[in-house]
Amino acid sequence: MNIGFVGLGAMGLPMARNLVAAGHVVAGCDVRREPVDALAAAGGRAAAAPADAAHDADVLILMVVNADQAEAVLFGEGGAASGLKRGAVVVASCTQPAARAKSLAARLDELGVLLLDAPVSGGVVGAEQGTLSIMASGPDAAFDKAAPVFDVLGKAVWRMGAEPGLGSMMKTVNQLMCGAHIAVAAEAMSLAARAGLDPNLAQDVLMAGAAASWMLGNRGPRMLQSDPPVTSAVDIFVKDLDIVLDAGRDLKAALPLAAAAHQMFLGASGMGAGSEDDSQVLKAYENLSGIKVPRD
Repeated sequence: MNIGFVGLGAMGLPMARNLVAAGHVVAGCDVRREPVDALAAAGGRAAAAPADAAHDADVLILMVVNADQAEAVLFGEGGAASGLKRGAVVVASCTQPAARAKSLAARLDELGVLLLDAPVSGGVVGAEQGTLSIMASGPDAAFDKAAPVFDVLGKAVWRMGAEPGLGSMMKTVNQLMCGAHIAVAAEAMSLAARAGLDPNLAQDVLMAGAAASWMLGNRGPRMLQSDPPVTSAVDIFVKDLDIVLDAGRDLKAALPLAAAAHQMFLGASGMGAGSEDDSQVLKAYENLSGIKVPRD
């Protein structure tokens, strides 16, 4: 299958490599040259622009940050929409408001192109191992065409319905949980440090009992590193929890825990940690408590 891939970041590049390894013809594009060259070295094709990546593609994957980037990739100067053939499928895997996914679907439909509103969860590890959870909505014909792609990228494809926007809404709910879990894990580490507990030992105890969570197990150790690798930045959750709160306002749904978590990520970003790993929301708690959590 011919696949176009736009957005070769921390998750996008391993996803594209996995598709190449599975025997697909993959043309990749990114604003940075390094990951494009890395994909070419793995057997993919370096695309000069989104329209080039989309040329002759059966499926075009957008692994970009947000709705604005997705729209620019498709309809901006040198946009991919101009290079898509009728009957192609666009897989939009960005985190975006449901209304923006519906808008993209309508514009692509005018060109005879199908959209799968298909955000993913599972992080860099899931992207590398091909075990992502894919929350998708769109027409059956789009699912049928994208099936060989999803077979490579994910361990579970959740069909949220035929209506564009349902996949994005599910990702919104997912990000509410993820953001709150990271924030409460940081809050727990802050309390443990203030009480004089060894934070590493506290994490071991929590992970062995009912308080365990995937986010604590994944982000907790990075909270205690002095310079952890960035797999998802603080500012990503500033953005994603903003989408969550907007959805709550639109639906008249009270989301007090999401709002509290959002404030902590905003606080960390305001301290200059916006580009650091999202585990460093801990710094906002340290600033409030005046107690530094011991780092390795």
